[in-house]
Amino acid sequence: MKKLLVIFFLAGGAPAFSQVITTLEYSMGFATGDLADFIGAPSFRGFTTTFKKLVQPNVAAGVEFGWNVFYDAKGTDVYHQGNFAYSGKQYRYNNQFPMLIRGDYYLKPGEQINPYVGLGLGTMYTLRNTDMGQYRIEEDAWHFLVKPEVGVEFDVNPGFAFSLSGRYYGGFAAGGMAAQGYFAINVGAVFKP
Repeated sequence: MKKLLVIFFLAGGAPAFSQVITTLEYSMGFATGDLADFIGAPSFRGFTTTFKKLVQPNVAAGVEFGWNVFYDAKGTDVYHQGNFAYSGKQYRYNNQFPMLIRGDYYLKPGEQINPYVGLGLGTMYTLRNTDMGQYRIEEDAWHFLVKPEVGVEFDVNPGFAFSLSGRYYGGFAAGGMAAQGYFAINVGAVFKP
């Protein structure tokens, strides 16, 4: 994460920090694929922050960092992991940390309601824990990540807006872990220079 911040500042973010648009968002996640098989419950524990700059009146570029925690409790049963069988109640956790470079295209710049589409590329760190009694099985991987997005900003005044967006975080298979993906609905506050 530090490397991405350094790249952003070297690319012009530091001298023009007062011109950076900062967004702080609450994120709700809904798992798909392998993640949904492991944890079926949605995540209501998530946070995303973005730092971006307008490079054209309708085009912004920047970085995004997030964290979604998926959790589920399974009943007492016999669970199989590789060549082992475990009996007991399972508590499953999946922490997703997306870090990416993003670009957004605004459809109605300067208007009070401004929809946009976006695309992000980067990486996502996955930390998966399965707890049974005093035992913990831990897996982790760094995934290549692609993130399409649609959203809208509602301007309150020239320096502040509310945002609502839908995103899909698609992490490719990596490190012995299957592809990890989830939809996220984000609601946030946008602070403009």
